Amino acid sequence: MHILLIEDDVKLGPLISRLLSAERHTVQLAATGVDGIAFWESKRWDLVILDRMLPDLEGASILRDRRRAGDSTPVLMLTALGTVDDRVEGLDSGADDYLTKPFAASELLARVRALGRRNDFAAGGAVSRVIVPGLELDESRHALTFGGRVTELSAREYALLAHLMRHRGAALTRQQLLDEVWGAEPDVYSNVVDLYIHYLREKFKEAGHDNLIKTVRGIGYRLVEPEAG
Repeated sequence: MHILLIEDDVKLGPLISRLLSAERHTVQLAATGVDGIAFWESKRWDLVILDRMLPDLEGASILRDRRRAGDSTPVLMLTALGTVDDRVEGLDSGADDYLTKPFAASELLARVRALGRRNDFAAGGAVSRVIVPGLELDESRHALTFGGRVTELSAREYALLAHLMRHRGAALTRQQLLDEVWGAEPDVYSNVVDLYIHYLREKFKEAGHDNLIKTVRGIGYRLVEPEAG
């Protein structure tokens, strides 16, 4: 993968870069937020690893700006802030995963592999574009389109929706969704599926369809058939 690493720590940044290069990834290291933005906008990346606390800019602010600009690149956020509220804020800013410092090299590489698999999964496989009449999944942009309006999805939102669409009408457990979309990553808290289901429901609601993802009591969730919407 082509990975952009935005990390200002003079020891950690080069160390992560060497670890990723040893795994045959191509890595560009940026030590400031300004340089990171310039590299980010210069080409398409398979993954961005973003430090939350940079010397010049705040990582979550950078990410929110990129998401507002329609960028759906998978992002792994690194931070020394490890409370549940910090994780939620990082995910809400648009991060696809969140790793707290200090971390083991093996865990970082596992998270990178999981995001790579998820990105490949999201980009491939047959998915019927039509969710309900007038509401479609735009695979090329990782977005929802309705009435000429485009609503961008994060890489994780897209992967979750694509999986629900591939199994349209079937009840999927939270554990199934964790295994298939999150890769059963360590330290993924149990309600992350509920959080991202909420995000998708809010975006469906904006499109005028607020009852497309059903909660199946005691099991999990299912995406309804078009005629049920």
